[in-house]
Amino acid sequence: MADELVVERAGPITWLTLNRPDRLNALNGPMLELLRRALEEEHRSDSRVIVLRGSGRAFSAGHDLSPDADEVVEPGDSVADRDRQASYIDLFLAIWDHPKPVIAAVHGYCMAGATQLVTFCDFTVIAEDAVVAASPVLPLGGGFITPLLAYKVGANRAKLLSFVPGYRMSGTEAADWGWATLAVPPADLDAEVRQLATSIARTPASVLRMKKIAINRVLELQGFRTVAYMGAETDVVVHGTDEVARLKAHVQAHGLKSALREFGAGTVGSGAR
Repeated sequence: MADELVVERAGPITWLTLNRPDRLNALNGPMLELLRRALEEEHRSDSRVIVLRGSGRAFSAGHDLSPDADEVVEPGDSVADRDRQASYIDLFLAIWDHPKPVIAAVHGYCMAGATQLVTFCDFTVIAEDAVVAASPVLPLGGGFITPLLAYKVGANRAKLLSFVPGYRMSGTEAADWGWATLAVPPADLDAEVRQLATSIARTPASVLRMKKIAINRVLELQGFRTVAYMGAETDVVVHGTDEVARLKAHVQAHGLKSALREFGAGTVGSGAR
């Protein structure tokens, strides 16, 4: 089986590619562990900038919700569930705290947990026709992913992205709203990301590191890091509700597509058109 994360170094840029194209790069334990290791290794590499992207038709469809995936079933103990959720935040903060700038190159679909991962990156360059949905179509959790979006798109739009299951925004809207840094034509995505990364890499590594710390500290003084972990704890409460338990049991027994039909969920927002 091919590696679920591909690492390529080219000059000052390291490209980290999520590589489960048959599952739209759905996030699972092995892939996230490979990402954690790659970020650690990048502390010692000669690269100046890291780019995170997806193979195939999508950046990532979010956490793997297939019936055989561990991500569907939380531990029965609430503290174990909290620790499991917090482990995702620990990994994403490794991006936030990394001494090197991290650029997310987003194309195709960027859904649910993948939007959370991207939110911790320093820059997001997105294809104009990309489809972004912070909240999954099935409301299997709550408050884990979307609170941090308030820092980027404001409280009202964060609620829109959170309260409406599967609400979608296009890549163009994602940039207009402030979630993404730049929206570019799909055919230009790789070239634009490479040009941005190359331009950033002209700045000395020590200077980049201190600039990143200084700017991130502004959001941390506003509670960014605390809110990230608070979301993990809110999710534990939602996981314990009867409604969510019934939905997850249906996914386990009959599959995600059947659960979607049972829930009767549609999508709204320009990204759905």
